[in-house]
Amino acid sequence: MKYTNLGNSKLNVSKICMGCMGFGDPENGMHTWTLPEKESIEIITNGLDNGINFFDTAIGYQNGTSEQYLGKAIRENANREDIVVATKFLPRSEEDIKNNVSGQQHIHNMVEKSLSNLGLDYIDLYIYHMWDYNTPLFDILEGLNEIIEEGKVRYIGISNCFAWQLAKANALAESNDFSKFVSIQGHYNLIFREEEREMIPLCQADNIATTPYSSLASGRLSRMPGEDSKRMNEDFYAKLKYQSTETQDLEIIKRVNELALNYDVSMTEVSLAWLLGKVTSPIVGATKLHHVEGAVNSIELNLTDKDIQYLEEPYVAHDLVGVMADNKVSATDNEKVWAKHTKDKI
Repeated sequence: MKYTNLGNSKLNVSKICMGCMGFGDPENGMHTWTLPEKESIEIITNGLDNGINFFDTAIGYQNGTSEQYLGKAIRENANREDIVVATKFLPRSEEDIKNNVSGQQHIHNMVEKSLSNLGLDYIDLYIYHMWDYNTPLFDILEGLNEIIEEGKVRYIGISNCFAWQLAKANALAESNDFSKFVSIQGHYNLIFREEEREMIPLCQADNIATTPYSSLASGRLSRMPGEDSKRMNEDFYAKLKYQSTETQDLEIIKRVNELALNYDVSMTEVSLAWLLGKVTSPIVGATKLHHVEGAVNSIELNLTDKDIQYLEEPYVAHDLVGVMADNKVSATDNEKVWAKHTKDKI
């Protein structure tokens, strides 16, 4: 494993971050393809054995059971100080707003619940999961600064936002002597490269770490079409993100497969090797042991400039999809896929 500094923080993280959305009670949340406790802990432990020290989860993943499984695996199999734990909090719900729960109090409530789920004393990287259009930005930043001062969180990151929002947030934080966001977790992979327009240049200029999710496009960049998996069949949200561009994306997927055959490696290794040349630490989900192996092996694959150009050449602009498309100012909780599956459970 190789390690790197996480942006402007003092966190030393593995070049592969294990994504934990695939862990959690499959009967308690928006996903039916997640792994129960025993299997989840087995894969997390395998990641630890392979040098992965960076793990990303969220309070919204299977209603907190992903956090619970990750915390248990760390407590039983690692030294806490050697591990970088990232988790994410959700925006205020309509019920929170109705009950006059302030942005600051909401963050205190969320972090306490995540710490309880994890069974840990602190969180290394606490991530603003998606922009909260119904809460003043100052309140969010002040609440985050408070939990850092209390020692419950070391650093803060942000996910699913536009470059202007990240720039605005960090400018407001600086002007009020609050902690700034040290990382961005956006949707970025070989078949979805819209982050390159504004977000990646901003992060390079300000030394903000990039830890993209959907690194393998929910498995589409790790296998040729027609090779099924449980997630491929049951992850309705991933289908919504990628089904409209299948024709355009297929040419890139074919080229990934071609290079994989040429190098005698997996498609996973080629796809992640490309991404590793662009970002700090990609988030890679794993629901089978060979998923961990492919992610770890990708660090040793060095693509040539010609390879990179060949992979990138067919790309065409994509519309925003997923959370970035769904998280609108006017959206109600019943219209937000993450809110519908977590209501009254967190």
